[in-house]
Amino acid sequence: MTHVQTIEPLGQRNVGEIAANMAGATGVFRRFGIDFCCHGDVPLDEAAQARGIEIELLHGALLELDGTADASAIPDGTAELTDHIVARYHEVHRRQVPELIMLSRRVEQVHAGKPGVPAGLADVLQHALGELEVHMRKEELILFPAMRRQGAGPLDGPIAQMREDHVDHGALLERMAELTGDFTVPEGGCGTWRALYAGAMQFRDDLIEHIHIENNILFPRFESRAAS
Repeated sequence: MTHVQTIEPLGQRNVGEIAANMAGATGVFRRFGIDFCCHGDVPLDEAAQARGIEIELLHGALLELDGTADASAIPDGTAELTDHIVARYHEVHRRQVPELIMLSRRVEQVHAGKPGVPAGLADVLQHALGELEVHMRKEELILFPAMRRQGAGPLDGPIAQMREDHVDHGALLERMAELTGDFTVPEGGCGTWRALYAGAMQFRDDLIEHIHIENNILFPRFESRAAS
């Protein structure tokens, strides 16, 4: 993932460049009313001043997004690990996917008929949002509380279902890659198109890491030897 604070000071980087390279930035810009598409060639601080926005507040919102990408510190204890999964992945997915749906619908409508347009991507993401929400709620309301109560011991049935869901999630990522040409923006693609693919790649990376932590770290603690 590209971190905004690299290359040059955040405030001197163009809004469009930040939107294209920092997943989640488009949501911040929309919240603050900053045009990252048609007027994306304006430095961040200049855009903030033009809108009468407190620069430090805008910087903080962007840097906070960047900080959510740290998945290196994975807690040991089951309670702490499940809390980490909910905060770092479930809640992040709930912000990521609606933003990607909005960006995708915009690209599909504005650039309809052009080569490389990811026709149908918004519908795929809308379906994914529903499937992910059901999956995550099952974990939050049923599986994770059972793990916290139990501490250890087999929960083979519900975990098997979660593993099946993960296979479906992998198929979703493959479909996204197919529709986007492996997230390749055509030459001359607009800022919204670039932001869509940057966000989609971040979502892909996050979901892969999310599945890895559950399948390979958390779930084996609660599977019997026979199930393994």
